[in-house]
Amino acid sequence: MAWMVIRVRGSIHARHDIVQTLENLHLTRPNHATLLPEAPSMRGMLTAVQGYVTWGEAEPETVQLLLSQRGERVGGARLSEGSPEEGEIARMTKTMVSQGMTTEPGVKPLFRLRAPKGGWRSTKKPFALGGALGYRGRAINDLARKML
Repeated sequence: MAWMVIRVRGSIHARHDIVQTLENLHLTRPNHATLLPEAPSMRGMLTAVQGYVTWGEAEPETVQLLLSQRGERVGGARLSEGSPEEGEIARMTKTMVSQGMTTEPGVKPLFRLRAPKGGWRSTKKPFALGGALGYRGRAINDLARKML
């Protein structure tokens, strides 16, 4: 399984170590998303930046939508422009869900999304208290679909 991580807030007045961790996660701007493997080291990075991101478990259907609509190759071309076969996107989806984004060569490790339809809930509160930050479990898939 893989975690989907979406950056919610910018880095104004953020500590240097938080900014560096966000760059290591390939989350350089708000509304960018990435997939990460479920590893203890990644969990530690996510807890360090939980005031700036939201994350949860990615479903294969959502990853396939992200790849087909927002996936980019390293050269800058969209995955859909190169007319990839359905089998290629299905293979990428299976690989990314099982191992995380970093294992797929030739694909950029981030997705540039729009702001969610209906807007963000409070960007200063955790998800459990009615906000948008922190761990949200499978609800991350609903948020990602609102941002396509």
